[in-house]
Amino acid sequence: MDKIKPFEIIAEQLQISKESAKYFLNHVQKSFKLEKPSHKLIVDFVQTQEYEFVPTPYDVASALQESGVWAHDLNSPPPVMEDEEDIYK
Repeated sequence: MDKIKPFEIIAEQLQISKESAKYFLNHVQKSFKLEKPSHKLIVDFVQTQEYEFVPTPYDVASALQESGVWAHDLNSPPPVMEDEEDIYK
C-alpha cells in the first residue's frame, strides 16, 4: 500500500490540484528566512485549522509563527497584486 504524501493530504483538504498543493507546501516553507518547517508539520497545522477558503502560503506561515508552532523569522510578505485604476471612467 502506498503511503499518502503530504501534498495529497493538502490537495484533498483544500480541494486543489496536487500540483497546486506541492506549490503551496513549498511556498509556505519559502515564507521563512532560514529554518523551514517540514511538510508534515505544515499538513498537521492546516488540518487543525478551519479555513473557509484556500489560504495563501504566507498566511499559513504567518499563522504557524503566531501560534508558536514554528517560531522562526518570516521573510517579507509577497507583494499584493492590485488592479490598475480605470482611467476611462
